[in-house]
Amino acid sequence: MIPRHDTAQRRIDLDRTEALRLLGSVSLGRVVFTRQALPTVRPVNHVLDGGDIVIRTHEAAALTSHARRGEDGGVVVAYEADAIDPETHLGWSVVVTGYARLVTDPAELARLRELLQPWAPPDDMDQAVRIRPDLVTGVRLAREDG
Repeated sequence: MIPRHDTAQRRIDLDRTEALRLLGSVSLGRVVFTRQALPTVRPVNHVLDGGDIVIRTHEAAALTSHARRGEDGGVVVAYEADAIDPETHLGWSVVVTGYARLVTDPAELARLRELLQPWAPPDDMDQAVRIRPDLVTGVRLAREDG
C-alpha cells in the first residue's frame, strides 16, 4: 500500500554547502559505479573528511579494484544519501558525482580506519576509498506552506 500524504509539497534546490552538510548528517548512502559496462549500486556507510566522502571497502570489492585501476586520476562514481520520511514524503536527497581514489598512504588509511567503523566486520574492511565531490546537487522536499 502506498502511503497517503495530504500535504502539498515544494522542491527546494540546495546549494553545495547545505547539500554536503546534510550528507554529513547521516552515515548511510549508496555508491554508484560502472561494472561490466553497467551501473552498479552498493549501500555503504560513509564519513565526510576534509570535504571528501570516505567509505571503507575490502580488497575483493568491485569498487576497490575499479578505484585501484584508476589510481592516478581516479574513477568516476556517484554517491547518494537521503533522509525522506516514508509517510509524508518530506526530507532531502543529495547526489555527488566525483572521482573515487583508493587510499594508499598507510598513515592516512590508519586514521580513516579509526574515523569510520564499517557495518561489516572491520577485519574484512581493510581498504578505504576517498570520493572528491566535483558536482553536488541536492533537494529538500518541504511542505508547501513551510
